[in-house]
Amino acid sequence: MHRSGAVMAWNVFKFCTVLRGLGSIMIILVLGVVGVTYYSVVLTNYGPPLSAGGFDSFVAICVLVLFHALLAMLLWSYFSVVLTDPGGVPVNWRPAIDEERGETDPLSNSDYGALQSDPSNPRVRYCRKCNQFKPPRCHHCSVCGRCILKMDHHCVWVVNCVGALNYKYFLLFLFYTFLETTLVTLSLLPHFIAFFNDGEIPGTAGTLATTFLSFVLNLAFALSVLGFLIMHISLVSANTTTIEAYEKKTTPKWRYDLGRRKNFEQVFGTDKLHWFLPGYSDEDRRRMPSLQGLEYPSKPELDSEEF
Repeated sequence: MHRSGAVMAWNVFKFCTVLRGLGSIMIILVLGVVGVTYYSVVLTNYGPPLSAGGFDSFVAICVLVLFHALLAMLLWSYFSVVLTDPGGVPVNWRPAIDEERGETDPLSNSDYGALQSDPSNPRVRYCRKCNQFKPPRCHHCSVCGRCILKMDHHCVWVVNCVGALNYKYFLLFLFYTFLETTLVTLSLLPHFIAFFNDGEIPGTAGTLATTFLSFVLNLAFALSVLGFLIMHISLVSANTTTIEAYEKKTTPKWRYDLGRRKNFEQVFGTDKLHWFLPGYSDEDRRRMPSLQGLEYPSKPELDSEEF
């Protein structure tokens, strides 16, 4: 029994090490897919018709304008997820509520030893790997090796954890990726169908292969991303994360579920002008503590639930 536990721990450590090692490889892979798609759509299939005039030129302009607009938003959102710290626990952070005494003042040093060793207190959570207290909705990431505020998951594609400070950017990345890959799939569909028709197909072997590959890749990404997008829309509507959705299967009511609109605002903010941009207004950052990842509004009648 001890041996199997040791082997499992070693395998998990090895898996986490592999994920850390992927690093820039995944970013290069993403940019590679973007490059192949760009070559196929812009340089091979819709760039040349621009000078032809007529209806074909009009269609090419529409496709290229929409393609570049979505690509810009996709890359902006993607690198916002990659480069934004998902949120770590501040140094020397401590819980501010002593539920047993009904006080809201910061706990004194003498209180921490008892709280740290008392697993029955649902309001105080402690990470023994980081040797620190954990704020509400915070979880330890074995890949990053630290606790992440409102951790959703560690994403290989963005080489980063998805947490409180970059979850919105991740959702926008999924959203714009789905729109872009759907556009590419539809725009390349006539060229893909031409492969199976009789007659000569214009283009070199290289351009034809690139078109075929781009269509297949974008169709696959569109379908897979759609599934993830639907899943995360349901999570946002319930104001929960992937980890919390798994943990609260036995919880009939969720203390952070404030209604769909307020749940949406907890992630995207209240400023509608920023809903589709990877960023927040200064006003939202000032007056919404949830965007900082340390405090979250909840239902008062369910405040005794575990974080």
